[in-house]
Amino acid sequence: MKNNCFMADISMKKYERTFRYNDVEVLKLTIKYPVVNMMYNPHSELVINNQISTDVREYMRYAGYLYKQAVNFYHDSKKNDFPFHTYEAYMEYTVTYNENCFLSMYYDKYEFTGGAHGNTVRSSHTWELCSGMLIELCNLFRPGTDYKYFLTDKIIAQAEQNLRQNPGIYFGEYESLIVKNFNENSFYLTPEGLTLYYQQYDIAPYSTGIVQFTIPYSEIQWYPRCSF
Repeated sequence: MKNNCFMADISMKKYERTFRYNDVEVLKLTIKYPVVNMMYNPHSELVINNQISTDVREYMRYAGYLYKQAVNFYHDSKKNDFPFHTYEAYMEYTVTYNENCFLSMYYDKYEFTGGAHGNTVRSSHTWELCSGMLIELCNLFRPGTDYKYFLTDKIIAQAEQNLRQNPGIYFGEYESLIVKNFNENSFYLTPEGLTLYYQQYDIAPYSTGIVQFTIPYSEIQWYPRCSF
């Protein structure tokens, strides 16, 4: 088997910065991200690391916007004599699959801007390691397959089972919301199967968090495997 693309060596890096204004901490930024090493496959290594670097740089630029917002909030708090709470911006990657020539990961972006609680948004990427190709959901199904209907039907069935064990974890109209808010980019691979997720408030209250559903590979009739 070709070791140059069966799996990737991954090391985690951490970037931290504290933004200050008038000697007051107004924003704390933390980013934990992976660096991929594929010694014998430099093309895939470059493609994947470039995508991760692009995501990280975009979040750093976003932190600059949050800093300006935090400064304005700081001025408002002084003017109206109410407490100022330091803003937080936190981005962290989680590798969910790294074998059989596929690499999959998601990253959560959490921010706290002085409200009752913070908010998290999830994004994800999946690559075929030999070519460095970014995998789309449609690549996991035969051409012409109505995979959106197939997957939402599976998700609704799982949600019904979850509700029997934990009533109230989803909104009352969760079935229609599962279909309405289905996002083809919101997926990643795990050893157990294909995982699809919904953002906070998409189908459930904040207390439920980001909602995940895993469809076994046997049910989608596709498996992550090397093509050589």
